[in-house]
Amino acid sequence: MTDSISNDIVPTLMPLGDAGMLVKFSNVLSDMANRRAIGFSRLAEAKKLPGVVEVVPNLVSVLLRYDPIEISFSRLAGEVRMALQNQPDALAVEGGRHEIAVVFGGESGPDLNEVAKLLDLEPEAFVEAHNSAPLRVIATGFAPGFVYCGMHEAELVVPRRAQVRRIVPAGSVLFAAGQTAIAATDIPTGWHVIGRTDFRNFDPGVMPPTRLRAGDTIVFAAAEGIL
Repeated sequence: MTDSISNDIVPTLMPLGDAGMLVKFSNVLSDMANRRAIGFSRLAEAKKLPGVVEVVPNLVSVLLRYDPIEISFSRLAGEVRMALQNQPDALAVEGGRHEIAVVFGGESGPDLNEVAKLLDLEPEAFVEAHNSAPLRVIATGFAPGFVYCGMHEAELVVPRRAQVRRIVPAGSVLFAAGQTAIAATDIPTGWHVIGRTDFRNFDPGVMPPTRLRAGDTIVFAAAEGIL
């Protein structure tokens, strides 16, 4: 899934309060806009833009928190535009590679059969299709260690559930809107729960507390016990 965004298109720079700048690459989620956002966030961290105290990538944008005493919005905008002129090819952005084993279905994935039915697939065929290609971490956030992975092909896109579950346990593997997500803590969710993993992307006792970052590659594999 790509759009017409290329490296020579300057994103929108928007003020957020008196100490934030949003560098926005698109109004809609796409693979290329997400790659641009991830690539720019890494560039901003590496260049250590003056006055910037935090770089926070999102799905199609990057939040720059800055010290307004040290730098103004207009001056920071100039620094950002200069950095963007030297941004590497968005398609070349790579991260670490991780294999994550998942027990699909049964009590671990109570929505697996429903998702497979929505896609007119047998549960085993859905699992095979789900795991057939690596995914990228397109964003982290929402809850500590929560990971969004995408994007699945159009043939595997289903909407979120009509009803929100009040709580699902850490390790739940979630599926909706062309993405697979991994919960690292107990959370409420409107996504379909298709499995569970022992992998945890949040440990407050270590620094950094998360192992995955936007741009990493995820390979999902079926663990024994598919139901």
